[in-house]
Amino acid sequence: MIKKRKKNPYEASASGKYIYMSAHKARRIIDQIRGRSYEETLMILELMPYRACYPIFKLVYSAAANANHNMGLNETSLVISKAEVNEGATMKKLKPRARGRSYLIKKPTCHISIVLEDISYEEYEEYFI
Repeated sequence: MIKKRKKNPYEASASGKYIYMSAHKARRIIDQIRGRSYEETLMILELMPYRACYPIFKLVYSAAANANHNMGLNETSLVISKAEVNEGATMKKLKPRARGRSYLIKKPTCHISIVLEDISYEEYEEYFI
């Protein structure tokens, strides 16, 4: 039996599907930002020289916008609580080569999900339970 995780009311998420890059390259960036604050994450992603930073930057920004708009959470107290990268479908193309042969080109995709959590409510949570 699969247990469903209880949804935290102070969590906001965003996910990107079928992003054209390998999961290995995206994981290299995700490992750097996991557990950091929202503002620190944006600075890190802007300064890193990797191509994978831009789609991850857009996802983090989107998750913060979801937190602000849907739940009214303040962006200064948001922390990346969960960030994961999974492999998506691999797109396959055939490229023509010499003497009538063909060469297979594999274009990997990945699915990225980011969850932001508001840490300002953790102090008061034990009083409400």
